[in-house]
Amino acid sequence: MLTWMDSLKGRSLMRLTSFTDEEMLNLVELAEQLKARRKAGVRGDLLHRKNIALIFEKSSTRTRNSSIIAARDEGGGAEYLTRPDIHFGKKESVKDTARVLGRIYDGILFRGFAQKTCEELAEYSGVPVWNGLTDDYHPTQIFADLLTVKETFGTLENCTIAYVGDGRNNVANSLMMGCAKAGIRYVCCTPKKLWPDEEKLAEAEAVARKNGVDIRIFDDPVKGVKGANVLYTDVWVSMGEESKTAERIALLRPYQINMELMRATGNLEGRLMFLHCLPAFHDFNTEATYKTGALEVTDDVFESKYSKVFDESENRMHTIKALFVSALCDREGV
Repeated sequence: MLTWMDSLKGRSLMRLTSFTDEEMLNLVELAEQLKARRKAGVRGDLLHRKNIALIFEKSSTRTRNSSIIAARDEGGGAEYLTRPDIHFGKKESVKDTARVLGRIYDGILFRGFAQKTCEELAEYSGVPVWNGLTDDYHPTQIFADLLTVKETFGTLENCTIAYVGDGRNNVANSLMMGCAKAGIRYVCCTPKKLWPDEEKLAEAEAVARKNGVDIRIFDDPVKGVKGANVLYTDVWVSMGEESKTAERIALLRPYQINMELMRATGNLEGRLMFLHCLPAFHDFNTEATYKTGALEVTDDVFESKYSKVFDESENRMHTIKALFVSALCDREGV
């Protein structure tokens, strides 16, 4: 029997604070149930005749494919729309596009640049809109991260996640708040130049205090990761920042996650995992700008027993499915 909170019906997701702490954790629990059901070979019809528009300004592997299969698994449909496919923001305003698509689709997932664009879609479409990534936040990634930690450790309690790298990008912003809402201690290891935005940090700290945990920022990664159960990183150069590649690599070299840093946690023989939202530069890449060997993580960590990155990647689909189902499904008969 699938269970989820009635309060999630019809809801948009702009950032993790769109949901209460209880609602966020309930969605992760629903994803667990949906994952178990799929593993048992069950393909349902919870999204029967529901159609979702996928508006993507940025390229994607996990978000795009997870969204399409999440809808298809439950009898729904998803249409992938890029800027060349529609007049979005060019010949037609975001407001007008929202009002058109809201008459056709049951929900919209947006992956793009400006947070304001996502919020405008939600304001004018009349249907649930979900943030699949903006320059400021990446909330759907954090649902998958929490599910992966819970599956691996059996609980989210008594856990410390240390994020190592660019401490003010969209993943770091959302992970910081996700940990605070889940009652997980969050450590950010980053150069002072890339410390979290003060307003976002203060907001997350208030939530963390309420849930009995703290947030700490270190510019020394070796000190910062001590006692951590999860080491987490992201690419050093986010989409749209390619002009800063050389500068960013030089700045973040000391923040590479390697086996020495894993050892510095003191948990190498205990409860420890490595996470990365992917894609990862862990060995080599065909793009000329990245022919530098491993960047944010070394191959011996990425391919180690500690690495749960492909569990995490799969969980994008299960958690996005939970998001769609909780917002769009008629619970009668479920």
